[in-house]
Amino acid sequence: MTEERSMQIGELAERTGLSIRTLRHYDEIGLLRPSARTEGGFRLYTRDDESRLLLIRRMKPLGYTLEQMGELLTVVDGLTAHPADEALRARLAEIRDEAHQRRDDLRRKLEAADEFVAQLAAR
Repeated sequence: MTEERSMQIGELAERTGLSIRTLRHYDEIGLLRPSARTEGGFRLYTRDDESRLLLIRRMKPLGYTLEQMGELLTVVDGLTAHPADEALRARLAEIRDEAHQRRDDLRRKLEAADEFVAQLAAR
């Protein structure tokens, strides 16, 4: 059995493009807790933690609040533990629908921004 390699906060920050300060904040509010700590108290993260962090990072451009991110992670964690839970599946479907709406809204804003830039370029 191979043991999963852990990474410290600096490596995780570098791999994900987020600041150490952001990672510490996420830990403080319970959004992303390290999987372990060294004897000296340093945070240790796994690939699963990195994957969770990347999910959080992908929610940011869609305008999700930290609270909403936490709710999604609670639903995902709940489904991992209880894959047949219909209430959790229904909530995930609602979140997925909302994400599609947010993406579509972002696409409309980008199109409007492209039109604006084109108008400026034509002057």
